[in-house]
Amino acid sequence: MFRRRIIICSQRAGTQTRVRAALEDDFHHFRVEIASAEGRVTRLDGAAPRQPYTLCANAVARLDALLGMPLSPTAHEVTRVTDPTEQCTHLFELAGLAVAAAARGTALRQYDIEVPVRQRGRTRPRLWRDGAELVAWEVLGSVIEGPLPYAGVDLYHGMARWALTALSVEDAEAALVLRRATVISLGRGMPLDAQVHAKPSGNCYSQQPRRATEALRVVGSTLDFAGTPERLCADDLGWLSFKEHADGC
Repeated sequence: MFRRRIIICSQRAGTQTRVRAALEDDFHHFRVEIASAEGRVTRLDGAAPRQPYTLCANAVARLDALLGMPLSPTAHEVTRVTDPTEQCTHLFELAGLAVAAAARGTALRQYDIEVPVRQRGRTRPRLWRDGAELVAWEVLGSVIEGPLPYAGVDLYHGMARWALTALSVEDAEAALVLRRATVISLGRGMPLDAQVHAKPSGNCYSQQPRRATEALRVVGSTLDFAGTPERLCADDLGWLSFKEHADGC
């Protein structure tokens, strides 16, 4: 069982908003903080308490590409502002969720995801939003077989476009959060610590061919939350509550 949790908290004062967001799963633990004023992003910061490769944390600086962008209730909007392949995928998507929370005035949002180990290519990913189960998919390979309206959607081809057209803004956000977790859950069956460095696939910051050989594998960075989901983001709660003495970004 692969698990992921995302918690997003906002604090507003007049026209200014601060949003803190934390993500933790078997492979990753990241934090992002944004500030906004008069409808635009004015500051971004991030941290990588646990990362799969040694260069992942360096991608925090790349979030500055979002400075000045207008707040949007659509988390995916960040992909229109800068090249996602030059970002850490998870920091970048977390920043998008934070921007959307600021735009919508969402004070608290929590996503919990579980993806069972695949059996003959099948799995049943589930997502809870703010404690209530929102969606469960039947997935074979990379295709969602059900339920409607997700049936026939391919996780790898055109899903973002479909979700942003067919679903409400917030349901599309949840679907894309679940899509990402379903895709990366495949790592549970891979000997990740046998890698010397990131693959030069070009998919993200650490996997860019020009730096992949320098992005060394952090051996032992994969954890198992199958039986202990309460541990996910447990170390972030003080920081998320905007207690300034807590360790943060």
